[in-house]
Amino acid sequence: MATETAEGWDDHLRGLTVTTFASLLGIGAGVAAAALAAGPGDRLGLYLLGAAVLVQFPVYMAMGIDVDDFGPKEYLYVAFITFSLWFVSWGILLTAGTPL
Repeated sequence: MATETAEGWDDHLRGLTVTTFASLLGIGAGVAAAALAAGPGDRLGLYLLGAAVLVQFPVYMAMGIDVDDFGPKEYLYVAFITFSLWFVSWGILLTAGTPL
């Protein structure tokens, strides 16, 4: 009910926060890969993606989101959203030949 007090994050707000943060980190990793990697064959882009995925969970804990409640589905969701936006943003920057 609306009058009950809830401990922690509302499910909708938690999902919105996780999705937004994963998306922003994916785009940031793609831009960083375009700026730092020598090209599409450079493994630095993959390392940036891995770092973007792994850094999220301590940040979620610092924000007060209970990561212990995450199951395999949530971990895969975070990794997929981050990967998708990393792939798209880096691909667009590589195709456009944008120097950063």
